Amino acid sequence: MNEEQREVLDWSNYGLASRALAGLVAEDDYQPDIILAIARGGLFVAGSLGYALSVKNLYVMNVEYYTGVDERLDVPVVLPPYVDVVDLRDTRVLIVDDVADTGHTLALVRNHCLDEVAEVRTAVLYEKSRSVVQCEYVWKYTDQWINFPWSTEPPLVEPGDGVTVLDA
Repeated sequence: MNEEQREVLDWSNYGLASRALAGLVAEDDYQPDIILAIARGGLFVAGSLGYALSVKNLYVMNVEYYTGVDERLDVPVVLPPYVDVVDLRDTRVLIVDDVADTGHTLALVRNHCLDEVAEVRTAVLYEKSRSVVQCEYVWKYTDQWINFPWSTEPPLVEPGDGVTVLDA
């Protein structure tokens, strides 16, 4: 996949994109009690929306699905620690991720919350046409692979038990 086949989001445009996404939520008069970030890409977006929407209650749900560029597990897998929604019955939850690609991760998290909380909505920077979830709030639609500013460069440390610093 060459660079022309990719959507590129740099840090300065990320700031504009996250602010515009927050604006969509605010203009809709939706006031979430909780923002639920899907880790890892959703962490950045959730923090940005939290500031813009004056929401301090940020939760994180770790879901593993992608293993590389266009490579994924058969199904998304929730990793510990698990979000306990039992005490959240009367809350409005905004689930946030960086992209709704297939939408399977968002569907898993949304379904986890759906019958347990007062209201669930979803917000992403990007949504692809193949997504099984149509998000309420989307900054941009694309079917290209996306280079996010936090995942464009390779890791500095090899994943695993020990720390192996890679060439910087």
